[in-house]
Amino acid sequence: MKETMVKISANQVSDEQGEDTMEFITEAKLYEKNGALYLIYEESELSGIPGCRTRLKVKDDKVQMKRFGEGAGIGNEIRFEKGKRFTGYYPTPMGPIEIEVLTNSLVNNITYEDKGSLDIDYSISLKGLLEGRNRLNITLM
Repeated sequence: MKETMVKISANQVSDEQGEDTMEFITEAKLYEKNGALYLIYEESELSGIPGCRTRLKVKDDKVQMKRFGEGAGIGNEIRFEKGKRFTGYYPTPMGPIEIEVLTNSLVNNITYEDKGSLDIDYSISLKGLLEGRNRLNITLM
């Protein structure tokens, strides 16, 4: 396991809320296990879920994002794979809301030895509340 710095940029566009961009730099841990790379970092006030830890499991052209800790809820997991839909539930104080994610594109250039980046473009729907398109870029520095 090694420590690295990551720059996280997220762009959200929705009809209801317009466009919102968030960017922050944080420390992360990177390790390799069973042919997959794992990247773990702490969320910040900017992301809206301080006290939450995010774990990305990156293998080939598949990414699993799981959040742990305060504000993460139980089972807060999203999977990204180009052209595929993922359905799950997003925890809220009012109860879980069905979530659907369609990955439009996924470009993985992260390696354990080198710096790299991960770019994910996806459409998201929180049933009955919000629909939009997001772009997530994570760059190892």
